[in-house]
Amino acid sequence: MLQTFAHYGCHFLIPLFVALIWYKPNWKFAFLIMISGMLIDLDHLLANPVFDPNRCSIGFHPLHSYFAITFYLFLLIPKKSRLVALGLVIHIIADVVDCSFM
Repeated sequence: MLQTFAHYGCHFLIPLFVALIWYKPNWKFAFLIMISGMLIDLDHLLANPVFDPNRCSIGFHPLHSYFAITFYLFLLIPKKSRLVALGLVIHIIADVVDCSFM
């Protein structure tokens, strides 16, 4: 129960706080862009089984690889890609929190 709350809390509450604090005039747009970072979970469809509650996605799925995470961090630098990158990095942080419970 705590693991689920922590995981999904990170997925939704952190982007909401970031949007409300740093993107106040356009917080809804910023929040939606950051939430779209959850689309990287589509790579779970490549796994067999698709969902395994005892599997850490970091380093297992292609869009959760260390190479991809490094790319997401570099996307934080240009202003044009920063919101998308924040969503991706926050998603990875949420998955790290989830893995820490395993």
